[in-house]
Amino acid sequence: MTLIHVLFDGNQFTGKIPDTLSLVKTLTVLRLDRNKLTGNIPTSLNNLTSLQELYLANNEFTGTLPSLTSLTSLYTLDVSNNTLESSPIPSWISSLRSLATLRMEGIKLNGSIPNSFFSPPQLQTVILKKNQIDSTLDFGASFSNQLEFVNLQYNNIDVYKQPSSNTRIQVMLADNPVCQELGNRPSYCSAIQPNTSYSTIPPACLPCDQGREASPSCCCAHPITGTLYFGSPSFSGLFNSTSFEILQKAIADFFKKSSYPVDSVAIRNIRENATDHQLLIDLLVFPLGRESFNESGMSLVNFAFSNQTYKPPPRFGPYIFRANPYNQFSDRGGSSSSNMGIIIGAAVGAVVLLLLLTLAGVYALRQRKRADRATDQNNPFAKWNTSKSSINAPQLMGAKAFTFEELKKCTENFSEANDVGGGGYGKVYRGILPSGQLIAIKRAQQGSLQGGLEFKTEIELLSRVHHKNVVRLLGFCFDRSEQMLVYEYIPNGSLRDSLSGKSGIRLDWTRRLKIALGSGKGLAYLHELADPPIIHRDIKSNNILLDENLTAKVADFGLSKIVGDPEKTHVTTQVKGTMGYLDPEYYMTNQLTEKSDVYGFGVVMLELLTGKSPIERGKYVVREVKTKMNKTRSLYDLQELMDTTIIASSSNLKGFEKYVDLALRCVEEEGVNRPSMGEVVKEIENIMQLAGLNPNVDSASSSRTYEEAIKGSGDPYGKGSFEYSGNFPASKLEPQ
Repeated sequence: MTLIHVLFDGNQFTGKIPDTLSLVKTLTVLRLDRNKLTGNIPTSLNNLTSLQELYLANNEFTGTLPSLTSLTSLYTLDVSNNTLESSPIPSWISSLRSLATLRMEGIKLNGSIPNSFFSPPQLQTVILKKNQIDSTLDFGASFSNQLEFVNLQYNNIDVYKQPSSNTRIQVMLADNPVCQELGNRPSYCSAIQPNTSYSTIPPACLPCDQGREASPSCCCAHPITGTLYFGSPSFSGLFNSTSFEILQKAIADFFKKSSYPVDSVAIRNIRENATDHQLLIDLLVFPLGRESFNESGMSLVNFAFSNQTYKPPPRFGPYIFRANPYNQFSDRGGSSSSNMGIIIGAAVGAVVLLLLLTLAGVYALRQRKRADRATDQNNPFAKWNTSKSSINAPQLMGAKAFTFEELKKCTENFSEANDVGGGGYGKVYRGILPSGQLIAIKRAQQGSLQGGLEFKTEIELLSRVHHKNVVRLLGFCFDRSEQMLVYEYIPNGSLRDSLSGKSGIRLDWTRRLKIALGSGKGLAYLHELADPPIIHRDIKSNNILLDENLTAKVADFGLSKIVGDPEKTHVTTQVKGTMGYLDPEYYMTNQLTEKSDVYGFGVVMLELLTGKSPIERGKYVVREVKTKMNKTRSLYDLQELMDTTIIASSSNLKGFEKYVDLALRCVEEEGVNRPSMGEVVKEIENIMQLAGLNPNVDSASSSRTYEEAIKGSGDPYGKGSFEYSGNFPASKLEPQ
């Protein structure tokens, strides 16, 4: 592992900077500002030759500033507001050829400014205020042509020689003798205030009503609003509108190039947080071709910022975006005026309702028996003869209809001892049939119940699925307002449980290849051999279960979508799935295809490689592998990311590189570049043959012994397993 950033700013750290810090030669950013550090600034910092940003401001350092001439990559240096000894301006500053931003405020600098001080070719911003600098401010003949802002307020400058070749430099000399002796105060003698009134919305636009905003094209709409927080240490551009016009254009071009539903963007209210050295800009993003965004459009825009898909111009540095609440969705319908109409209508309706309650009660009593008869006639399971209570094999439609009493008895009245997990759908119980067969019963909670016809349609679908790598549906219960699905019991839990160490099962490289092959075969079956074909929609390690032989079984495709029309290659639907496994193309277009499942499977393949969840501590496994991978080195130089169990227990890693190549093909940004699941299965079989393995041998016998792999499994159906059932819940995008 390589350490490149140390970000300890804004804490209460005391004491000295340890000399051992200089041993970390890979550091590029060191932030120790806004602490209570004391002692001298160590000269050993000069050994950090890769350093690009150094922040030591607002501490209690003493002594003098050491020479940092070896920091040739240094881009930002901030040593402001420390109790250093009075000393001349360091002459070595001019040797820092990459320096762009320099802050040396309030550190008792004295004397005149060296002739070559402004010569670093990248220099843009210099802040030397509140020092004891005297004599003449002269930029000389070799100052940087990038220079934009120089602040020397509260010093002793008595002469200013203005440059003739660069008139864009903004100079601040307020509270210097040179300004006290002048009759007509020039602009450099004024304390320039940030132009917080700056806005890219034309002032000539007519005002909008009903909470709408005018766009740059003067169209009234409900934009997504929020604040951009940029982390660069100083911003001379606060006084230069060109910089913000560039930023606005960059954001608008990004949305246009990415085909987002965005018409235009605007920025306004630009200000600086002096405490944290942050630039704050209010951003407005306007919808394309309508007055409001729909929910998916709003999610898409916010995701572009939260996932850092959008990259600002380099001079603005890192950023975060804090969005304001948005409640004007076009797909929810109704403006404030229509809502008022609804309220008035509801009030009138309530009065009428009171008058009708008595009559309705009498009518309801008379209709009760008729309604009961209609319910029986409309029971979608009537033809399935659910009154029979035999607990043998399924009798009709490939799935057994269980009564509530039968399942109650199997689970000892749904006791806590038999509660083995659950998720958004409800709870999962372990049960034992009179024959001794173990079953897993998914019992829907009240908020997750479907309509009878929808539940029946799903059972008809699930009962036709038969493959050794797909969890088998044994039956169902539609009785006493209950909806339950009965599956074969899978004793060793989910793949995620094994990778995390929760189950106590150790998976070497051979076992992982077998699991990849088995789950791939199950998914390929759903795509290519099931009738009609099925798209899973939520492939993840929690939905791949391991049986007593460690054979992988794909589970929980109740959230799936049927692709019934052979001419239709996708399903359009609201975005559902699990963050980290979600196909970026699906997220942008809402068009679901088999290639969406392939993306999730590719992430699972990388999980098998690393042992980590797709998103851990803000790091995405796909991005980490792509960034770290070096194809010229052994194992693609991925040893640091690999699960230690693979390295410790596997001596034969033949085919490893082809496995990585296949996984990365599965997670290509565009679905057209991904293989089909049938192609994935064939390639995994080839990889196994390269490793000297027979892809047709079952998992348990493929690597050592089954007993060796088991270390005492816990409950197999944890919170993640079977998390989505046959229900179609609201959109779920959080990491699991």
